[in-house]
Amino acid sequence: MSHNILEAKQQFLEYVEIEKGRSLKTVENYDHYLSRFLEYTKNDNPASINDNMVREFRLWLNRQSTGNNRATGLTLSKKTQNYYLIALRAFLKYLARQDIKSMAPERIELAKVSERSLDLITHAELIRLLESPKGTDIKDLRDKAILELLFSTGLRVSELCALNSDIDLSSEELSIRGKGGKVRVVFISEEARDAVKKYLAARKDMSDALFVQIDSGIGKKKGKNENKDVRALTKRSIERIVKQHAIKAGISKKVTPHVMRHMFATDLLGNGADLRSVQAMLGHANIGTTQIYTHVTDKHLRDIHKKFHNKR
Repeated sequence: MSHNILEAKQQFLEYVEIEKGRSLKTVENYDHYLSRFLEYTKNDNPASINDNMVREFRLWLNRQSTGNNRATGLTLSKKTQNYYLIALRAFLKYLARQDIKSMAPERIELAKVSERSLDLITHAELIRLLESPKGTDIKDLRDKAILELLFSTGLRVSELCALNSDIDLSSEELSIRGKGGKVRVVFISEEARDAVKKYLAARKDMSDALFVQIDSGIGKKKGKNENKDVRALTKRSIERIVKQHAIKAGISKKVTPHVMRHMFATDLLGNGADLRSVQAMLGHANIGTTQIYTHVTDKHLRDIHKKFHNKR
């Protein structure tokens, strides 16, 4: 019995959104990756997917130029190519669960990628970054709260954007809904709580968002219905704020909210925290993702090297 592959793909996307609880962005990405596969193979029957079809698609992917670098001859990275394969493998697993005949998902092997490198700044640079917003105006108070909260909690920038202004600062703990709708607990340092309290005390608007755009009106009394239309900061806005303060702090490296997340993890591991605890605080589903931090924080190996190497 044949099945229409486009109908199966649509049902799979609905399954990912509803049953698996993935974000709309994830669903859109899966749709994009699978559509590219179906467009290339011109296949309309799940049973027709086979090793040779997937191999030819992988060759085609490997030869595709990146959108912004056609003139330089740069092709899609192995990591990007793997996104297509991960989506296809998930689709094949769904077909198998639905008893729709197709290629076995385990036959798809991901391309080997080089070990992920970490973008880190030094401890001295981190301190300069955190101390960059020095003023008492609401913009500096907001930026100070953003930086302290990022370093204290290790939040993803999307998680930071989702915080509300009714945040409970009487507690050192905060429940966060992260990727896949999973809830985890993060911990707020005294410095971060103090910074957020000062920022909120200066706020006079009615927005529910914790971090909002600043204009000349925020922080100044305007009457009963003041600043109702203040907009929440976007991920891009927070990225710009972090970048601006990094430049101001004299840091030549590229600094992003994700670099702050890296610094949070390496700070914990470097001071003796165990990998499982850091995994839980970062919200990593797989401990393998957390292990990228271990090679830059292994104090034990450093101490062994100092103690036993080159005793002349």
